[in-house]
Amino acid sequence: MSGSVWKAWLFPGGLLLALSAAVVYSPLLNRVAPSLGFYYFAVFVAGLVLAWRFHSSRVLFSLLVLLLAHRAIEFFSEGNIRTGSGRMAVVLTALLIPLNYVVLAIMRERGLTVAGIAPRFGLLFLQSVLVSMLCRPEIAGTASMPSRPIGLPWWTFVVFAGAMAALVVQFLETRKPLEIGFLWSLAAILLWLNFSPVGKQADLYVATAGLIVVASLIETSYVLAYYDELTGIRGRRAFNEALLSLDQQYAIAIVDIDHFKQFNDTYGHDTGDQVLRMVAARLAAVGGGGQAFRCGGEEFAILFRDTSAKEASDRLDFLRQAIRDSRFRVRGAERRSVARSEGPDRRKPGRKKSVLAVPEQMPGELSLTVSIGVAEPSTRYRQPEQVINAADQALYRAKHNGRNRVELASTTPLKLTRKKRANSG
Repeated sequence: MSGSVWKAWLFPGGLLLALSAAVVYSPLLNRVAPSLGFYYFAVFVAGLVLAWRFHSSRVLFSLLVLLLAHRAIEFFSEGNIRTGSGRMAVVLTALLIPLNYVVLAIMRERGLTVAGIAPRFGLLFLQSVLVSMLCRPEIAGTASMPSRPIGLPWWTFVVFAGAMAALVVQFLETRKPLEIGFLWSLAAILLWLNFSPVGKQADLYVATAGLIVVASLIETSYVLAYYDELTGIRGRRAFNEALLSLDQQYAIAIVDIDHFKQFNDTYGHDTGDQVLRMVAARLAAVGGGGQAFRCGGEEFAILFRDTSAKEASDRLDFLRQAIRDSRFRVRGAERRSVARSEGPDRRKPGRKKSVLAVPEQMPGELSLTVSIGVAEPSTRYRQPEQVINAADQALYRAKHNGRNRVELASTTPLKLTRKKRANSG
């Protein structure tokens, strides 16, 4: 498993929960106990402000759910969490919080609009009424279990496990850190409800559960800013920042998908998006210390640190061949291709019909190629922007010389603009 994957799963949620658990089960808890009230207050105030600032209704309501659940347990238990109303409040919280987290993770983020928050406020109000009714002494008495030690019923662990599994599935689909934040927050809530529903330990666990969600919101905002949402690899802003930390020796490659516009025209933009994701996955696995970035459209960049252009070109040529020899299974490609070929021709009279230069091997299966230009710093190209321009000119030559090739920047670059190169496809 790569370092980035480990980071996505363990940071920041896993780290924060581990630190909190270490404090709970150490003498340090008594020392920090006077500060827990401030910690609790700061987490939820800052979290609600950040949720408002980032227009995140999901984070806002997850924090409200946590606050209301914690207050309900303290209110109904009055120090007794083994029987009666206190016991009922703990069990209901163990049931409702996982369900709320799953619903919040699955629901589309609609910001802090009336249409987005009104239904959620209504749902939260109904749950509050339900808990208030079921925790009344005459009803909650049926939940009394005097002989049972502190701990949750076995079926609540099934609820938590199911909710965590749903969050993992949701993360695999969206790749957003917020879903992992909900997962680790649920783990903190499980420790809170099972071992210490009231008291200082409870304050620490609840505040940490809220902090994990807030930290995941910040991490999600970072990912959206520095990673391309479609392909999942680093984006233009991350590329520009990487250029600021370069040493004297490096190589920059500019990669362009051949005939990509014709892919979109023939198979539709959905297929084009699939192609971009497939190529990005290949580029991200280039190896040799290369970092892949999507710079826009069908154009990518690969940055090699402490590597010459010749060394990088050897690895890039292997990458080019791997892409050329791959067969991309594209969903719905056959249906869209047939529909476009058999549909009415609305082209203007006299306009020639374009022919897709990239062949389709089997129904729904496509092959494609990429052209690559690579350059390194030299006496002529000192600045990263000049190296990028040289790599871009080399890419133009690769397009001009038949595509599906890797070109090294020459000492006398062609003085052609990106616009001209883009028009060549």
